[in-house]
Amino acid sequence: MALASPASEAQKQLKKFFGFSGFKGNQEAVIENLLAGNDTFVIMPTGGGKSLCYQLPAIMQEGTAIVVSPLIALMKNQVDSLRGFADNRGIAHVLNSSLTKKEAEQVKTDMLSGITKLLYVAPESLTKEDNIEFFKSVEISFYAIDEAHCISEWGHDFRPEYRNLKSIITKIGRKPIIGLTATATPKVQSDIQKNLGMENAEVYKASFNRPNLFYEVRPKTKKVDGDIIRFIKKMEGKSGIIYCLSRKRVEELSQTLQVNGIRSLPYHAGLDAGTRSRHQDAFLMEDTDVIVATIAFGMGIDKPDVRFVIHYDMPKSLESYYQETGRAGRDGGEGHCIAYYAYKDVEKLEKFLNGKPVSEQEVGMQLLQEVIAYAETTMNRRKFLLHYFGEEFDEENGPGASNDDNSLHPRKMFDAKEDLKLVLDTVLATNQRFKAKSIVDTLIGKSGAILKQYKVQELDLYNQGADQDEKHWLAVVRQAIVNGFLSKDIEKYGVLMLTEKGHEFVKKPYTFMMAEDHDYEEEAGQEEIIANEKAGAAFDPKLFEMLKELTKKVAKSKGQPPFTIFQEPSLNEMALHYPTSYDELKQISGVGEGKAKKFGAPFLELIAKYVADNNIEKDDGLLVKSVVNKSGLKVYIIQSTDRKLTLEDIAAAKGLSMDDLITEIEHIVQSGTKINLDYVIDEMLDEDQIEEIHDYFMEAQSDDLGLAHEEFDGDYSEEELRIMRIKFMSDVAN
Repeated sequence: MALASPASEAQKQLKKFFGFSGFKGNQEAVIENLLAGNDTFVIMPTGGGKSLCYQLPAIMQEGTAIVVSPLIALMKNQVDSLRGFADNRGIAHVLNSSLTKKEAEQVKTDMLSGITKLLYVAPESLTKEDNIEFFKSVEISFYAIDEAHCISEWGHDFRPEYRNLKSIITKIGRKPIIGLTATATPKVQSDIQKNLGMENAEVYKASFNRPNLFYEVRPKTKKVDGDIIRFIKKMEGKSGIIYCLSRKRVEELSQTLQVNGIRSLPYHAGLDAGTRSRHQDAFLMEDTDVIVATIAFGMGIDKPDVRFVIHYDMPKSLESYYQETGRAGRDGGEGHCIAYYAYKDVEKLEKFLNGKPVSEQEVGMQLLQEVIAYAETTMNRRKFLLHYFGEEFDEENGPGASNDDNSLHPRKMFDAKEDLKLVLDTVLATNQRFKAKSIVDTLIGKSGAILKQYKVQELDLYNQGADQDEKHWLAVVRQAIVNGFLSKDIEKYGVLMLTEKGHEFVKKPYTFMMAEDHDYEEEAGQEEIIANEKAGAAFDPKLFEMLKELTKKVAKSKGQPPFTIFQEPSLNEMALHYPTSYDELKQISGVGEGKAKKFGAPFLELIAKYVADNNIEKDDGLLVKSVVNKSGLKVYIIQSTDRKLTLEDIAAAKGLSMDDLITEIEHIVQSGTKINLDYVIDEMLDEDQIEEIHDYFMEAQSDDLGLAHEEFDGDYSEEELRIMRIKFMSDVAN
């Protein structure tokens, strides 16, 4: 019987300190190499256990390891985690400008006494002369450069301050370096090693394949919000992240999800630190299901059960995309990665590059071309991604081979040889002076000022592509760029030029297979109905009358006027969307959860019978509520009235007139939300007056204020009647 091999010292320490009985992947080899005093370079996907590769060797050696990281959240998480394992909280520290003088002194004392094994610093802190002088007096075990791709201009998150690391390390005193990154193409890898002066480092590269992740690209249409809501509703109770490029879009989408019954919070750099921290904690503690974020979120998050990552906007590079999708399914469970793609979004990103130094534009454009190629490819998406990172993949039998949309639903291919030739010929015939749109306009015979200026209408090729539409030709142009037949001139932003490959194709054309293009404007089957935005949509007049009669009947049985049950705009929507469940009914504007429960049963019964009797085919039943840009104002008003602030103070705080404020409150109450204005009314009216107005509205057939004013012969002001009507509706109807 063979004897079990003795556990290495690293394994013993792993068990003793972290409580793990074994290493993952090539962690042990990395640690042994670093302990032997060698430079080490680690390329390991998110969730692969990179941090252990420097934490354990630091604990096992004399002195302090300096860990350089750009991510404050990640530093804090790791320091807190290490302190949880150790007896002495001084085992790990962060050194940055947020520390008080006393805290900074404590850090230095712990380092000098040998207690601190890991010191986390941002590159900016490392460059300070007094810190450099101090580090010279301390025993350094090694340097760990986390997120090492930040040193490369070709990386997805280039930080100029990283460029100084090599000279600073030399100033402090050269010790072994371990560079770590979750994403690195061969080009970025070479750049990192060169810039850190570790060309001879031992390189450890884990597979980038995450077989449990499903990759999908969907067309980004005007219906995208509804599509996202549908998807999340199917994943009810599961955690997810949605990435947007702008803070404004983060706020808008988060509010849209909230009003559609999804627990969601925003996260972006424009929020104060306390709010960001609360929202991050709410996500980790599962008090919210979805975080809508800019890429500022998630860099230091280690939540294993994120079940979906959605890119509302395509990112600026495939490295960013890979890293962000890598937040899904870290526990090995399902992870759905959806990216919404519209070429016009990429064009916006191209415009942002305009005006930057030429070298930066070239890098940015190349990274964007890879993103377009990924979005439009018909090949196995996993194979495409892994190839980008220098890894081969067998799309027939590799782990997770069929776990993407292209493999499950292959698109129809056609030979676009003639189309490509026509595009390239047109670029040449117009002397390589036009951007894509003008080339397409020439092909389909459009006229415009620029085309007239250059007498394009006189060319033989003018109108030669009129048998196809603009979308088709734009797709051919994009594919010509992605496949290297055309390039965009950086100096003359966006102007198309033939490459050497393009010139060769013109001389000797050959088969060029293309997939039939998505309809990126309107994809069939993606229905979204925005409440209050269906101007002119035809509701069912017969059903509307039946609902109106039912409203009167229910009102009579409750001893209330009909307008307190459901008002006409709500009945209009019911006759348009045919809600047959409580979930559908509460999405109708002016209904909400309270009214749906209170009055909904007979209405749902009537609509369900009407739908069945008349063989009406409903849509998928999802009514997506839109967010008017007043959502923040609504929240403020509700919170302020809860705190019993005067209406004058609320109006002044938001720059509203009293009339406008009361109108906003009326809208809130009409949508089914209770608002308590008793504290306001008690200051305005006595008990008898309150009862008199309440009794009037209870008997009235309409909530019309003009009629109320007449009834009371001007005894009450319009403002008093409006506020009493709000109280009445809030008490009786909601």
